[in-house]
Amino acid sequence: MTRGPSTRTTGPTPGSADRTARGRRRRSATGFAALGLAAALIVGLSGCGGATGDEPAGDAATADSGLPLVFGAFATPLEEPWDGAIHAALESAAEDGLIEYQHVDNLATADEMESGLRDIIANQEPDIIIGDAFAAEDAVRAVAADFPDIAFAFGSGGEEQAPNFSVFDNWMQDPAYLAGMMAGGLTKSGTIGVVAAMPIPEVNRIVNGFIAGAQETNPSATVTVSFINSFFDPATAKQAAEAAIAGGADVLFAERAGVIAAASENSLPVFGMMVDQQSEAPEYVVSSLLWDMRPTVEAVVSAVEDGSYEAANLGEYSFMVNGGSALAPVNTGTAFEIPSTLTTAVEARQAEILDGSFETPIDEEAPAGSTTVGE
Repeated sequence: MTRGPSTRTTGPTPGSADRTARGRRRRSATGFAALGLAAALIVGLSGCGGATGDEPAGDAATADSGLPLVFGAFATPLEEPWDGAIHAALESAAEDGLIEYQHVDNLATADEMESGLRDIIANQEPDIIIGDAFAAEDAVRAVAADFPDIAFAFGSGGEEQAPNFSVFDNWMQDPAYLAGMMAGGLTKSGTIGVVAAMPIPEVNRIVNGFIAGAQETNPSATVTVSFINSFFDPATAKQAAEAAIAGGADVLFAERAGVIAAASENSLPVFGMMVDQQSEAPEYVVSSLLWDMRPTVEAVVSAVEDGSYEAANLGEYSFMVNGGSALAPVNTGTAFEIPSTLTTAVEARQAEILDGSFETPIDEEAPAGSTTVGE
């Protein structure tokens, strides 16, 4: 899967075009409508390829529940953390009785995504479809245009498309900054290694946020950045991490899967991505950047339920101030000491992010001196 370059340069712009980034950050997540609905019955996909949930319970069960049917359409296997985070939020919403949920993954090409979506619509008649469009932007938008009565909300590097195609992305610069602060305070060699997907805006802003945080706590630190030119290639990511270690890095940021294994094998501190990855290396994962799609899901479902849904940029719901991203609790069982003064400084900065007195810089340019490995 290849997520194409973003056309955005200043951050998400839900609502009017002249709204400022700071104004968007201040929007409260508490405005999401509480959907006091009955318990959900999770049913699986019938008639599409890829991994699915349980076997279908039948159309009658779906109709009787009175819940909106949400279908997840994912380009990668769900072990890839980006799509996995969306899937986890949808599963959580189903478990809480907000939605019916079915899904299909591994729709890896534009043709597979388009045929899968049309199959889903013909056979399942969903109210909402949520997924990622990066590998199939034109195809997904064409399907959305053909079915204007269905709400589409897709990860995308482009703009929303009236009347029904909303876009979102993982705006995680805030937890990235906090993790960078931790990394800057932990390095002893003065060199920190970052292994990331590719130098596109949605990755660059996370990496640059991490670098800025590291420079706050350690202005003299060097941060090396390697892009693996893929969103899921653990072997190449591990090799890039090993190269960073050989170059003197003694702290790593695993923006991609594969880096934590290298850190563990070399007994080095490492930061995870998307979900709390502490269990992958309990003595070495310091913390992880967390993406919580639940606020985005709730916003879409609420708008569909009350009839107000329209195409929008949903990026604001991934901001830390809206509960869409966070830094996982700092691991207290690491094989190395984490100074209490460092965690205190990070906690203070996080409080400033949440109260609006500090705004993490959004820089979507490729980090200076970064290199690209892989095909």
